[in-house]
Amino acid sequence: MNIIITGASSGVGFEAVIELLATSKHKVIALARSQDKLEKLAEISLSLNPDAVIYPIVFDIVHDDYADLQQFIKTHFDGTLDVLINNAGALVNKPFTELSETDIVEMLQSNYLGHVRIIQNLYQFMSSGSHILNIGSMGGFQGSSKFAGLSAYSASKAALHTLTECLAQEFAEKGIAVNCLALGSAQTEMLEKAFPGYQSQVMAFEMGKYIADFALTGHKFFNGKVLPVALSTP
Repeated sequence: MNIIITGASSGVGFEAVIELLATSKHKVIALARSQDKLEKLAEISLSLNPDAVIYPIVFDIVHDDYADLQQFIKTHFDGTLDVLINNAGALVNKPFTELSETDIVEMLQSNYLGHVRIIQNLYQFMSSGSHILNIGSMGGFQGSSKFAGLSAYSASKAALHTLTECLAQEFAEKGIAVNCLALGSAQTEMLEKAFPGYQSQVMAFEMGKYIADFALTGHKFFNGKVLPVALSTP
């Protein structure tokens, strides 16, 4: 399969890429803003599977122009995209009364609007049977426990959840499935930033494997679903 994953330079995105490239069945375009981390990802992936096909590309889904990425897909993926994993995101941990408008805009751009942009620009390469997988959060899942300081983050993830449900209808005629995994905690840099000292029961590589597996097969069973993936909350 031809796969694109955003937020590939760390955490569960990093681990998902390694899992996807464990065999030689897939080609992966790994997008992130960190050149050094992407190079490390490619190095590890190729050390585990020398035949892996990975294209690490420094790219900002919020601000960069998509023309070059579209051309890259035409050239290296023959204009076909089977799976798009929208994993990029950011987190601000700050009391609501201290949030600046810039903080809120950053959350909406990183966790929602960037995903809107990439889907709008890349869906043209997707056909019936393809899968868009958004990575949400239990923080934005209706009815879940909420945490002080994460209001901007959680609200932006809730927007992504609702977008998932809407796009499943928008793309139904074209046969593109759209799902969202509302992740609970996994031991990542983002978790450690939000909850210093908290130890998750789930390691990043375990969650990365789950994301990779679901991206490849989940659309055979689900469409338009926001699925909680958590042993506990956070």
